[in-house]
Order: sequence, then C-alpha cells, then structure tokens
Amino acid sequence: MGLSGRERRILAEIERAMERDDPDFARRLAEIEQTASKAGRWRGRLARGGRGLLHMWVILLAGVLVLVVLLVAVITT
Repeated sequence: MGLSGRERRILAEIERAMERDDPDFARRLAEIEQTASKAGRWRGRLARGGRGLLHMWVILLAGVLVLVVLLVAVITT
C-alpha cells in the first residue's frame, strides 16, 4: 500500500530536516538505502534463477525416468 500525498509531503519534510540537522547521518542512511536496493535486485534475480534451475532438474529427472522405463521394457522383452 502506497503513501498518500500528505504522507509523502510529511516524509519529505522529515528527510529535509534530517539532512539539514545531521548531514553525516543522512549520507550514511542514503548509502544503506542504496546497498539495500542493490541487494533486493540481486535477491530477485537469484530467486528467478533458482526456479529455472528447479525446472531444469525436474525435466532432467523425468527424462532419466523415461530412459530407465524404456530400458527395462527392452530388457524384459
């Protein structure tokens, strides 16, 4: 759920006051926010990559199962 326009204005005022009163803290907070943003992008990519890897393993196991069933059918006939 997003912030209303009033809430965004209040937040912007708080941020400006913080930057004015304690610029060092504001800078460190901005660095943390950037790092968290980058980590979030990688986390999403890894999750999608993990899903693709899972699909690959399922397909591989299904293929091996088909080969084993065919091999057993050929050997027993």
